[in-house]
Amino acid sequence: MHTVLPVVFAVCAALSNAVATVLQRKAALTVPRSQGLRAGLILDLLRRPVWLAGILAVIGAAVCQALALATGPLTIVQPLFVLELPLTLIVASLLMHRHLPSAGWLAVAVVVAGLAVALAAASPSGNRTHVELDRWIPALAVGAGAVVALALAALKRPEGRARAACLGAATAISYAVTAALMKAAMHILDEQGLVEFFTAWQTYAFAATGVCALFLLENSMQAGPLVASQPALTLGDALVSLALGILLYEETIRSGWWLLPQLFGVALIAAGVLALARIPLTQSLVAPGEAPGGERQTAGAP
Repeated sequence: MHTVLPVVFAVCAALSNAVATVLQRKAALTVPRSQGLRAGLILDLLRRPVWLAGILAVIGAAVCQALALATGPLTIVQPLFVLELPLTLIVASLLMHRHLPSAGWLAVAVVVAGLAVALAAASPSGNRTHVELDRWIPALAVGAGAVVALALAALKRPEGRARAACLGAATAISYAVTAALMKAAMHILDEQGLVEFFTAWQTYAFAATGVCALFLLENSMQAGPLVASQPALTLGDALVSLALGILLYEETIRSGWWLLPQLFGVALIAAGVLALARIPLTQSLVAPGEAPGGERQTAGAP
């Protein structure tokens, strides 16, 4: 039960995020498009029940992630969010009546198999609920430094694969740090109550890093082809979360020869994510400004 609960909550969170992506994309297709920022966009979307349903799905995903982190190790919960991309495509094929090609289904199976192999071989464990400040300071400093360095590196490059990959990696680090802080805040809520939760620095820190992650995510999707940003985001989040779980929460994974099937599982996930990122359905949902080959479409392009 100690493992089942966080797995169930994490999968529900990934599914809710997938549903939110599809519903919000579906709503966006029903409102007037503009080349620039349009002040009335949110008002238009608020009148779309589909968009409101997407917002509810986002809230549901946040609640499920918080419950998953409160009941299980970071090293189990965050890697399961690798399932978000495959689930998004499956939900899109059902709700938007879009065809997912056989290559897409094969890539979904490869991602799921890779995740199962990696987690089974790693067998993460650990139940630490409190992290001392002297552990947080170096972890947050290194994380912030890496995000800033990647963002600056991205700004020095033109739009394209390198820029998208840098911003995707920065987003992944931000999401992993957000999850680590959220886990600490949820344990404070569970053990000390609502007042301590709203006065704890971890609560405001995970809110701030979450906003930063969303900002970087939007920019990574606009910086270049999805095939460059998505693998960095998907694998980076899982790997950085694994490191934070071990260093901050003293979670453990198997070592020795078990590293071989773990690396094999990661390789399968990487191959599956790369294949999924190349599917036109993926790009139409997440990066509507790109052509299937990764080129930018002009305003008049179909």
